[in-house]
Amino acid sequence: MSTRCRLMPIVRRAILAAALIPQLSLMAAAPKPSRDGELPKTASDVDWRRAANLHQRAQSGDKLSAEDRAYYNRARELRATRAGAARASNKGDRNNPIVPRESVGLVPLTDLKEPYKGETGGLYGDGRNMPPDAHFKAAEAELAKIQPLDADGKPADDGLIAFVSISMSNATMEFSHFKRLADADPLKSPQVAVVDCAQGGQAMAEWVDPRARAWQVADQRLTSAEVSQRQVQVAWIKLANKVPQGELKEHGKKLRDDTLQVIQNAKARFPNLRIAYLGSRTYGGYASNSLNPEPYAYESAFAARWLIQEQIAGDKELNYDAAQGRVRAPLLLWGPYFWADGMRPRADGVRWTREDFVGDGVHPSESGREIVAQMLLKFLHEDALARAWYVGK
Repeated sequence: MSTRCRLMPIVRRAILAAALIPQLSLMAAAPKPSRDGELPKTASDVDWRRAANLHQRAQSGDKLSAEDRAYYNRARELRATRAGAARASNKGDRNNPIVPRESVGLVPLTDLKEPYKGETGGLYGDGRNMPPDAHFKAAEAELAKIQPLDADGKPADDGLIAFVSISMSNATMEFSHFKRLADADPLKSPQVAVVDCAQGGQAMAEWVDPRARAWQVADQRLTSAEVSQRQVQVAWIKLANKVPQGELKEHGKKLRDDTLQVIQNAKARFPNLRIAYLGSRTYGGYASNSLNPEPYAYESAFAARWLIQEQIAGDKELNYDAAQGRVRAPLLLWGPYFWADGMRPRADGVRWTREDFVGDGVHPSESGREIVAQMLLKFLHEDALARAWYVGK
């Protein structure tokens, strides 16, 4: 028998295994990942060759070990979730078709006077768009610790203050545009290094695992910019997840929980991270798919606010003060707030036209990127707390 003939059954089994993976149905509930993260948390973490091999063995009647069975079930679960999200993104909800609109009738959080689903107005709640006095003073204390650092994180006259972004496709489009403006900005301190670490397809859920590809790519970008992890002292985190579903208390809680883990991961990875500015999405009313339409784009702001409020209330999971115990997070503040009700300008004149987005109505066009980049730049020029490190002495 020729080598080719001997190999054909093996090849056919491999092809069959690959073909069957999309058709897998859950045979048992997938166990929760262990604390050590032994099971993949997202589809991008799955070794699909291993999953195909396990599927082939299971179909052949081989008895899988407990570890292999757990991995096999988890891979099937993640693939089913990814397929469902893709279908929803392409088709939307039949009972609630997505219709692009120039306005959805919601009030920007900065202008909100009447409660929305039990939530008060103002970025910081109760009508406040500035942090409470105690938190403002705490931020001043953290900002006072920001100074140029060398690659080992030691103070150095010729060191750097690295400012990074952490988020998804919209954020990298916007922050990379901002970087071009900032690098040419005469007001920016020459010791501030702006590095775009946000990435397409990497929403909050994709940053939850500290070993995820998103963090590895972020490290690569820092290396390319000749910036070390210990020089990162300020971050901008734009909150979003893919294809959110349910009411605010459901999708908002997931976004809050995922972002909490991202914040903790960032502090562990960047030990000198002092301040994280949180941001929510721009207007989502022009969306033509389920990736992040309204009211989810609008409601992402509440997840950001909840985290800040929890930190102000002394939540140990968000502790930034070594005098209060283990440090788990940087101090959290609002960055610029981008949402406006489409063509209806908010109090400061910000509005969003259809031309500010590309074909899907979700991702920013060149004009949309310019709006966000200019808002970021204005914020860093004028905000009393941000100006201290961005402009410097």
